[in-house]
Amino acid sequence: MHRSLLRREILPFLFSFLALILFTILIDAALHRAGLVAVGRWLGIPGTVLILASFGYSARKRKLIRRGGAKAWLRSHEVLAWTGVLLVLVHAGVHVHAPLPWLALGAMLINVLSGLTGTWLLQRSRRRLEARREDYRAQGLSEAEAESRLAWDAVSYSLMRKWRTVHLPITVVCGGLALIHVASVLLLWGWR
Repeated sequence: MHRSLLRREILPFLFSFLALILFTILIDAALHRAGLVAVGRWLGIPGTVLILASFGYSARKRKLIRRGGAKAWLRSHEVLAWTGVLLVLVHAGVHVHAPLPWLALGAMLINVLSGLTGTWLLQRSRRRLEARREDYRAQGLSEAEAESRLAWDAVSYSLMRKWRTVHLPITVVCGGLALIHVASVLLLWGWR
């Protein structure tokens, strides 16, 4: 059981975050090696566009968009946000020389970890609840008895579904810092 938990749930979570960091380092190194460091400066724009596009999932969830299935929108949210964050991380590189970009970058990484953790914990809670429900059915318990025994698991799952109440404020802080960063760049840009 512990091996399958590690293989099915923990490793994919860690792999996704570590892959993000590894790809950032590799792309940044490739740009440096090719003498294209300036390209990294411009990757913040498409990265931000991809992150904004990932909010289509939130719009679909709130029924502002009616087309497509929720799972497909969730998957596109994960892929677009991950790719956008990758580009923004390459954009940031190690060339940030002011506190505001570092704050925005830190908030973005916390937001990514919050999203990955919430998704992982929510999926795990749902699977555990369903597995226990199936076990009780296999034991021949009545539906009422099974639900009675699952009460605390159901409460836990319900609480896990509220992880977005933590993820959303982190997203807002990240977005606010990113907006302030962009505004300060535009204000302080040497427009010649």
